[in-house]
Amino acid sequence: MKINPNGFREYDARWLFEKDIDLEGITDLGKGLGTQIIKHTKKVNPKVIVGHDYRSYSEEIKKALIKGLISTGSNIEDIGLSLSPTVYFAQFKMNSDAIAMVTASHNENGWTGVKMGIKKGLTHAPEEMNELKDITLNKRFIKGEGSSKTIDNFKKIYIEDLVSKNKIKKKIKAVVACGNGTAGIFAPEILKGIGCEVVELDCKLDWSFPKYNPNPEDLKMLRAISNAVKDSKADIGFGFDGDGDRCGVIDNKGNEIYSDKIGLLIARNLSNKHKNSKFIVDVKSTGLYSKDKTLSKNQCKTIYWKTGHSHIKRKVNLEKALAGFEKSGHFFFNHPLGYGYDDGINSAIQVCHLLDNENKNISEIISELPKTFQTPTMAPFCKDEEKYKVVDEIVKKIQYLKKEKIKIDNLLITELLTVNGVRFSLEDGSWGLIRASSNKPSLVVVTESPTSDIRKKNIFNFIDDLLQKTKKVGKYDQKI
Repeated sequence: MKINPNGFREYDARWLFEKDIDLEGITDLGKGLGTQIIKHTKKVNPKVIVGHDYRSYSEEIKKALIKGLISTGSNIEDIGLSLSPTVYFAQFKMNSDAIAMVTASHNENGWTGVKMGIKKGLTHAPEEMNELKDITLNKRFIKGEGSSKTIDNFKKIYIEDLVSKNKIKKKIKAVVACGNGTAGIFAPEILKGIGCEVVELDCKLDWSFPKYNPNPEDLKMLRAISNAVKDSKADIGFGFDGDGDRCGVIDNKGNEIYSDKIGLLIARNLSNKHKNSKFIVDVKSTGLYSKDKTLSKNQCKTIYWKTGHSHIKRKVNLEKALAGFEKSGHFFFNHPLGYGYDDGINSAIQVCHLLDNENKNISEIISELPKTFQTPTMAPFCKDEEKYKVVDEIVKKIQYLKKEKIKIDNLLITELLTVNGVRFSLEDGSWGLIRASSNKPSLVVVTESPTSDIRKKNIFNFIDDLLQKTKKVGKYDQKI
């Protein structure tokens, strides 16, 4: 039995299949999860919804996971090939006690993982992940007699739910890109269903991901969508990740709009109808939220919080926020707009509503936001066992710079946010972020300046210099 302890990450589990975990290890994970669900729900035979993505080995992994869950007494309802939000929706629709989705999202081939949750609309946070790790690695399993049944065609119920509530009047021509991931059998049908004219790009399922990983932060995927938008003269382009909980957006001119800015446009639009609302955004997101005039006028408050779909979901739930937005493309719509979980297709639908309500194209709407210069999310390699120590070291250095009034690019540090790594803001509103990745052996670096592209680059060079001096950081996945 093989199960690498580092696979238990902050809010889900990810391993390289067979190198870091084998099928027996997955079955033990199922036993651990089943035990945890029974402990939290106080039910002998809890109902657990299970689904899987389109990787070649995901179904085999799901079967091994189900075997472990059943051995604890869990009753499994298997909805088959799914997106993560399809499984989240199923928990509400079928009133289950917990969910488990077999997916490694946008990670490269070879990776597998499980996203799981007990309370409706939420996924595991670090406390639950640590508890699960402890139960699984120490084999503290409950024994019981469970069952398993297959739910046929739940996909249709999920699609109909989104289509029926979201018809649009305007004919929006949308490029729908799925990177050959699972969203290919969901997104085109749903967007056509609400009234869009859809141009499909890499929507055929292919677990080898022949062109690029289905990741709406990947520059290769974004360039492919951009070219398709220009070639087809589309109004907008949408890119979905491997398990369909994230969405990236390209405007009608072929330019990428970072998801945090799309979130700001949606927040502005919602604030007109929902005054005094709260919005949660992650620490990688643009600084524009905190100074936005429309949000201020409508007495809306923005809270910056830890990056990660599970963290933002919980904060949205805790603060009773109207919505939450992550730079990575996870959007969360709470009551009355949704159930609080992240759904990339629902995010695309909200952008379609924005276009449906305005007599402007998306590039005109985005041009009304103050201009900022942003980097993409950059991830330099750093070992799992070293990444948090490296970040702690950087946090201390930046705290020292602030205390001693030492300038970065000739500007003082005005604010430090340390809920998740460190985000330091400078006098002109420029900022930089260094944090540890929650699901890969890497760090995360983002910078933004409202002043100039040069300042954005200078802040990155400052961060990169600090990181190189640690001698514990390797190659970047992408770099400005």
